[in-house]
Amino acid sequence: MAKQTQTGKAFEYSILIEFYHRLKTQTKIEIVDNEAYLKAKSCFNGFSETEKDEYRLNASFSVNFLIDIEPRLSHGISEKDILQLEIAYDKMGQKGDVRDVLFIRSLQKWEIGISAKNNHRALKHSRLSGKLNFGKEWVGNSCSDNYFKEIAPVFDRLQSIRKSDKTTKWDDVFSDKFKEVYTPILKAFRKEIYLLQKKDENEFASKLVSYLVGKYDFYKLIKSKKKLEIQAFNMYGTLNKALNKIKPKATVSRLKLPTRLIELSFKKGHENTLLAYFDEGWQISFRIHSASSKVESSLKFDINLISSPHTLFTNHILIGEK
Repeated sequence: MAKQTQTGKAFEYSILIEFYHRLKTQTKIEIVDNEAYLKAKSCFNGFSETEKDEYRLNASFSVNFLIDIEPRLSHGISEKDILQLEIAYDKMGQKGDVRDVLFIRSLQKWEIGISAKNNHRALKHSRLSGKLNFGKEWVGNSCSDNYFKEIAPVFDRLQSIRKSDKTTKWDDVFSDKFKEVYTPILKAFRKEIYLLQKKDENEFASKLVSYLVGKYDFYKLIKSKKKLEIQAFNMYGTLNKALNKIKPKATVSRLKLPTRLIELSFKKGHENTLLAYFDEGWQISFRIHSASSKVESSLKFDINLISSPHTLFTNHILIGEK
């Protein structure tokens, strides 16, 4: 298992377990004992006690903060109102659900989720290949035949190299993989994005950002060395709800999804990165790269949120050394 995956899973487990210990005396609560939970627990237990303490400390700060702005975490409406804590399966992210830890009250038909990030901020790590129909997956409209014709020479070459020798490295066969691989693929991708927008001018921008950022509202917890950042992506108005007369102690503003993609262009000085500029303050970068030193038949995107609406609720919590 990759180190980043292990640390991410450990952070997810620490968040869930800290919420459980904090809330179990205040409300009826249960942990959903699924495979994702057991995997995260195993990752957490693989760290030293000192490292576990660091995860627990960050998680405990998030618990204190979120209980104040989400009253339904600690308050049920009856004895039958059970708060379920669940770690989501990774495959949900492929469908646009970026939440890692879920809090569910079935009786209230209410749930919120947390996206846990350990020392990184990436939105997605989507792939492109000669056959992957990103348009259908991302926004519900298939890519054109012309797109697949344009990318075919590059991906067919990668496939051929991979098939003949899986140990072949990029530098063995490409003098400049940026010009020979990345740039032509991104040019075709850029052209197709504009075409997809033309097909669905009213909904395209909101669908794209919804897929990349998240199809459900969520809190993002970003853990770094001495700081925890909490962001509230309240795009659909489901966060920060009062429960009868119990109101949140702070207000989380609703974010507006974009209505149009203004421009998609290469980042200055970068042959493998596109910058997407939307209205309403959204800006997203698409950096394409080889996920391995060895040639593979697909390429990986590192997709990041560069800027967001000024109404994005953000809280920074400084965490000193113990």
